[in-house]
Parts: sequence; C-alpha cells; structure tokens
Amino acid sequence: MKFYNTIIKYRFWLSLLALVAAVGVNYSSGFWPAFILYFVGVIGLASHFFIGPLRLIQEPMERGDMDEVERILNTVWYPNLLYKPVRSTYYTIKGNMAMMKQDFDSAEKHLKKSSELGSPMPEAEGANKLQLGMMSMQRGDLKQGESYIRAAIRAGIADKESEAVAYISMCQIFMNKREFRAAKDYFRRAKACKPTTKQVVDQIKEVEKYISRMPG
Repeated sequence: MKFYNTIIKYRFWLSLLALVAAVGVNYSSGFWPAFILYFVGVIGLASHFFIGPLRLIQEPMERGDMDEVERILNTVWYPNLLYKPVRSTYYTIKGNMAMMKQDFDSAEKHLKKSSELGSPMPEAEGANKLQLGMMSMQRGDLKQGESYIRAAIRAGIADKESEAVAYISMCQIFMNKREFRAAKDYFRRAKACKPTTKQVVDQIKEVEKYISRMPG
C-alpha cells in the first residue's frame, strides 16, 4: 500500500521521466522497444489528470492532519478533468474543508458543485444536501433550506445524529410556516433517532418547550 501511494504521489514526474526515456529509446533503437515506456508514460499522465491523488487523502484524514489533506487537494491542477465520481468527492472534501474554516461562501460553492455532479454513494449526497440546507437556513432562506433538506432525506442520511438534525430542522421550518401537524411529525422523527450529541439534544429540548403547546 505504501509503495502504491508513493507511485501515486510522484506519478506525474515518473510519467514524464518514462516519456523522456521513451523518446531516447525510440531514437536509438526504434519505436517498438520504446513502446512500453510510451505506454507507461501516457497511462500515468492520464491517471494523474483523470483520477487524481485523492487516494492519498485517507491516511492524513484518519490522523486529523488537515494541512496535509489541503496540500494534496492543491495538487489537483484541473478539477474539471477528473472522472465525474472523483470530481464529486473532490468538491465534497473541498466544501467540508471550507466549512471547517467557516468560509461558508466557498463551502456552499463547492458543495453545490458536488451535489450537481451526484455522488457514487447516496449517503454522501444526502450529507451534502443537508449541509447546503443548513447553510440556507442560516441565511434565513427557509424555502431553499427546506428544498435541500427534503432532498437530503430522500437521498438517505448515513448516521442518526445527522438524520435527527434534518428532522428537527424540518420541524422548525414547519413551525415557522404554522403547519403544526407536520412540525409535530418531524419532531417525533427527530426524537426517534435518539441522538446523543449535546448540541442536537439541546436543540430538541429547546423545540420541545413549544411543540406541546401547538394545536394540531
């Protein structure tokens, strides 16, 4: 695995070296002796631009080295050349990195690109749309927020904590619209997820103060 990661890390320069060597062999011995070097060089360059180095991100992400993750992402020179599922993952990670820096404009831009491309994993698409919905709600755009969060629920949300966030957000949207029956239904769904994260639990407790006094 480490050897393969090293190959990916230096793939661009190794591919150029293979092509330079191929030209030299071609000049001295003819095309066919140089064919394998041409082949390796072309395949290496194609994989560098169409697949990229995202495989290298897993290890630094697991150890929480976000600076290294960002450095690897910055080696993608032409994101639009990436194979579509890889490009979607690239923009998802860029969006999450921007959110960590509280650069919400950049985060929204990247997550929208990822969402438009679609994700090879429905759960990742659901997480993207949920984040977009939460950002829309922070801006006070409840209509757009509702649209994104509905789409997130349809796509599927991987963990119960995020699912609870989606349902309690929908509950708040319907409370604001004074559609109390729907608000209560989403509140029940949020509680059924049995979240344990303090922030989510506190949010549910806060809404619970008002939900019991609602008609419907």
